[in-house]
Amino acid sequence: MYDSGKIIPGLIVFVLLITIPIWYNRGGAVSEPPKPVLPKDAKTCVLPAAEIRANHMKLLNVWRDEVLRDGDRSTFEIEGKRYQKSLMMTCMKCHTSKKQFCDTCHTYASVKPYCWDCHIAPVE
Repeated sequence: MYDSGKIIPGLIVFVLLITIPIWYNRGGAVSEPPKPVLPKDAKTCVLPAAEIRANHMKLLNVWRDEVLRDGDRSTFEIEGKRYQKSLMMTCMKCHTSKKQFCDTCHTYASVKPYCWDCHIAPVE
């Protein structure tokens, strides 16, 4: 290695430049997840809270496919309560504030859902 005097310092500078974001943040980039405003009068949801937080997007996609593509507008029952397969008639009936409920988590997660491309956001 005739150029080791240039290669080794060059590699060290390269590694330092690539790892600048790690050194700059030092773990400080993580913040507390938001606490969305939950409805006061709603006792139950379609699924348990932990499951709905993790899988609501999958559930809404399944409902969309069943209703729009298959024409299946049937209702379903959970713990003796009947629900429609509908964002507006099921979810937004209890969670009336898109800004306080949906947007807080979606902004935190840097997610831009396309629900509101077709649905009209509820008036707050």
